[in-house]
Amino acid sequence: MPRLKVCGINDAAFAVEAARRGVDYLGLIFAAKSPRCVSVEAARRIVDAVRASAADLPRFVGVFVRHSASDIAEIASSVKLDVAQLHGEYTAEDVAFLKSRGHEVWLLQSQDAAANTAADAVLLDGRDGARCGGTGMRADWSLVGELKRANRRVVLAGGLSSANIADAAATGADVLDVNSSIETSPGVKSLELLDGLLGALQAHFS
Repeated sequence: MPRLKVCGINDAAFAVEAARRGVDYLGLIFAAKSPRCVSVEAARRIVDAVRASAADLPRFVGVFVRHSASDIAEIASSVKLDVAQLHGEYTAEDVAFLKSRGHEVWLLQSQDAAANTAADAVLLDGRDGARCGGTGMRADWSLVGELKRANRRVVLAGGLSSANIADAAATGADVLDVNSSIETSPGVKSLELLDGLLGALQAHFS
């Protein structure tokens, strides 16, 4: 079974319940224009709440858009993030810098082949013009197999929901990344919708 990431976490109570349900990764978005953006202080509160209450801890992923590598490293250290997920024009040097600070790096598939190779995982997400992620649009799933044949770890995002999560799992992606499909409005996550998605995913493997 692939790992599951729930992105756009901005509520500590929901984060705790998601962790108790076995979600593997919780994503915190630091992009100012996102309706799911969290401050560093809010992110710390969420991380602290989960780590104080969950027996099997998920890993925390910080989502960054056009932040400098040094700013990402500072935020990741302050919040105690496990993974830096990068959207934007990042180089292999940026990736290496963050990895040298002890952070796993996921990179939105880039035209920079060296950066893609340097990253720990390649992220596939739906694009909508200038928006490079968080669009709710489906990514090109055919790229998963291509990347896996190249021995790359793949994170698949973009329009994943309870209706297609089993098909997404069948692509062979290592991590499935869900966000808006388990919301009642932008930035408001629903445990009921999360349970439905988890049920659909588990049914596929039962």
